[in-house]
Amino acid sequence: MSGSRHLSQAISEGERISVLVEVRDGEAARAAAEHGATGVVLRGLADGLADRPDVPVLVYGPSARDAAEIGADAVVLGVDGDDDLLGELVHQAAALGLECVVRVGDEDELQRALELVDPEIVLLVAEGADDDETPLDRLLALLPDVPAGKLAIAELAGALHDDVQELERAGVDAVLVSDTDVRALVTEGPPDV
Repeated sequence: MSGSRHLSQAISEGERISVLVEVRDGEAARAAAEHGATGVVLRGLADGLADRPDVPVLVYGPSARDAAEIGADAVVLGVDGDDDLLGELVHQAAALGLECVVRVGDEDELQRALELVDPEIVLLVAEGADDDETPLDRLLALLPDVPAGKLAIAELAGALHDDVQELERAGVDAVLVSDTDVRALVTEGPPDV
């Protein structure tokens, strides 16, 4: 584990909703941290993280071993594959000192994740949204199914400050946004990253 940068601890300690920022490299990670991001998210392995800021790093995509090698603190796992494989991946990540974040897109995936691996942190995505339902509405509909005591992260592309406030009122612990949204969400100013 990368020192004291535990993702769940960083999210839990905040007085308001935590903002996790999806970045492409170490330079963007440092900029996000400077603007108040609670943590950074990578979609795969990224260059330039050797001199990263002191915020948790959450990684999508690579194996737990690869995530640990770049100094990640947590790894995102999906429930869309083999049930035994998910359990094995959670076990491998834990053995390497990584926190596991299980990504779910609907009520069935959430229940399956809770039954299979009982994750501490759940990443809610708006995959079930249709023409009659906005991504924000979809996330708000999933939230009541997250058991008390679990941390809920909502992934919302193009999030606005008002969206984040609504998610916070509904009980979301953190929101995942792109690096172009961070200034608007963290500092309430216009995005110009």
